Amino acid sequence: MVKGTAKDGSFGVLRINFTGYSGEETLEPITWKEFFWAFDESNLAFLYQEETKEHDESRFSKLINRDSAKEKSSAN
Repeated sequence: MVKGTAKDGSFGVLRINFTGYSGEETLEPITWKEFFWAFDESNLAFLYQEETKEHDESRFSKLINRDSAKEKSSAN
């Protein structure tokens, strides 16, 4: 969770910290149970890209609103 974003007993902004990437200074560790509770409560979906246009492995991922994910998938 991004440090300083939790307000009034609710979880703050969720992020996934991949080993070897920055985040130690700005992120606060939480348990997986807390993560998935906040993920569901915030109505989030996990958007990811398996490979780049060049067919290389992609590391792109993003947490987005579930409703916007449904809109994007039905538009395709």
